Amino acid sequence: MTNLTFPDGFLFGAATSAYQIEGGWDADGKGPSIWDHFTDLRGKIDGGHNGNEAANTYHDYNTDIDIMRALGLNAYRFSVSWPRILPEGKGAINEAGLDYYDRLVDSLLNVGIEPFVTLFHWDLPLALQQELGGFRSRDCAAYFADYAGIVAARLGDRVSHWITLNEPWVHATLGYLRGLHAPGVRSPRAYLRVVHHQLLAHGLATLQIRTHDPQAQIGISLNLAPMHAARDTEKDRWAANLADQFVNGMYLDSLFNGRYPTDLWRKLRYLHPPVKVGDMDTIRQPLDFLGINYYTRSLLQHAWYVPFVNARPANLNGLSARGFSANGSGYTEMGWEVYPRGLYELLLRVKEEYGNVPVYITENGAAYVDEVVNGRVNDSKRQQFLEKHLANVSAAVEAGADVRGYFAWSLIDNFEWAYGYYKRFGLVHVDFETQQRTIKDSGIWYRDLIARNR
Repeated sequence: MTNLTFPDGFLFGAATSAYQIEGGWDADGKGPSIWDHFTDLRGKIDGGHNGNEAANTYHDYNTDIDIMRALGLNAYRFSVSWPRILPEGKGAINEAGLDYYDRLVDSLLNVGIEPFVTLFHWDLPLALQQELGGFRSRDCAAYFADYAGIVAARLGDRVSHWITLNEPWVHATLGYLRGLHAPGVRSPRAYLRVVHHQLLAHGLATLQIRTHDPQAQIGISLNLAPMHAARDTEKDRWAANLADQFVNGMYLDSLFNGRYPTDLWRKLRYLHPPVKVGDMDTIRQPLDFLGINYYTRSLLQHAWYVPFVNARPANLNGLSARGFSANGSGYTEMGWEVYPRGLYELLLRVKEEYGNVPVYITENGAAYVDEVVNGRVNDSKRQQFLEKHLANVSAAVEAGADVRGYFAWSLIDNFEWAYGYYKRFGLVHVDFETQQRTIKDSGIWYRDLIARNR
């Protein structure tokens, strides 16, 4: 094993999200989410799969907590299901939902595992989508803040780390621009409203949480990716710059600088959402930490026919003739290039351009074909993926980046959105017929790494 070392107090964890693992889709008063509805639509999910049962953690989370202990994790990132707390997205509180997360938090703390609570991982209450159009409406941001306050009031005496939103770019882009995720809308105008209102929701929720616990550590998890020009041409460099503003700058610049990136914002001028006086001040509430979800980079070529960004990925879901990427590292089962150096690039960028805010890697992982053979899952490619990425985290720390922890995605195999159960990211294999768990070789490697750093 490479001798990777990390600072004292560094957190080693793993992450999941509610809809992807909990199941219990209508148990104990939970309301439907947009994903409950979307998965019922024909042709939307590979294999016609859904999250109705998933990994069944609503009915049994203790099995996975035992696995976390066996792995030596000292932190666990999970999300709260908004419609499990507020079946209509607002109004009457479902106490049984709050009780579930109460028990989960207590169980984690009892074995020395720090809970990191994400408040929105895309499972919007269906009622708010039907009534308001989801985050297309400014009112949705206010309802989200109310929900955040309810959860913080119940759990804030034990939870110190809060993540308001997970990957707002993905929810807006795949949910409202391309229609590949719930709620399945395809509207550029709706897209930009969702971007702004999610960010506004983050700011309002931050204020709400701090009314309950002024000492709370509050952040947001962004899917960030280096945008590289595919060729050394002026047009490709321009395309990469616009793509960077679209994926990264729209969120980093608004959260840290209180403005949207100039060039892209100008190109989107006919689609601007109503931005009221004070909105950007609300959005740029001081962050206690930034969560970075990292999977791959993008190589961009200029493409005049692509609206607004004038760029198309040169390496998106495109295997080379020998299955290796430009840097020789290959591709995952998602068709994503393995590019560990990108994580180092992002961490140094945050250090140099955004005030070296404390960072947690809140997701990093890879999907590969996994099979249980004689009680073992030999997933050497995932192990190599994790080792190379953690080596770049270690190098970034050496270079002065304030990185406080790392959460592998994901703890267990789960429902992988539009891919159903066909893509496996877990450190732990799940047989979805029997719910049998098997720690993969990558999980054993991660356990040993953690032990060496204790």
